[in-house]
Amino acid sequence: MQRTTRFFVVPGLGSSGPGHWQTYFERLNPDFTRIEQREWDTPDKDEWVATIERALAGEDLAHVVLIAHSLGCAAVAHWAAAHGHRLKGALLVAPVDVETAHFAAFPTTGFGPMPMRQLPFPSTVVASTTDEWVTLARARQFAAAWGSGLVDVGPAGHLNTASGHGDWPAGLALLQAWR
Repeated sequence: MQRTTRFFVVPGLGSSGPGHWQTYFERLNPDFTRIEQREWDTPDKDEWVATIERALAGEDLAHVVLIAHSLGCAAVAHWAAAHGHRLKGALLVAPVDVETAHFAAFPTTGFGPMPMRQLPFPSTVVASTTDEWVTLARARQFAAAWGSGLVDVGPAGHLNTASGHGDWPAGLALLQAWR
């Protein structure tokens, strides 16, 4: 019997609203589940990491793919560093650079510095040349450190609703490799 791949959505700061591609992916497929954080607007890294760990408890991790956006990518990197679980894979979209002054203006706790060691599972970083939260050069550094593939989508902003990425079919196509 073939196991179904389970997809867990890991939103960033503020969660992903009704028009966000992560929400669209969830509505499209019953195998997509959002990892709900208690606090979306003033997140604490340790709490977010613990919530990811609890959400995945009891899952067959060999059949789990994480789909993270923005600060959710940092949470996944911290979770992997803390727990070292092997997954089927992770799609890490528009990772925020938690070490910039721009990010420091937001009320978050403990997300910096960004873990810069290889993830214990296959992963792909998706980055834009015009993302206000991370430069393409820094996204390349993340991908190299994490052992991730890198997809440069060109001038696409932060790959969220505000940058015109509502249903984002190209993102859904990237997940097909892990089906």
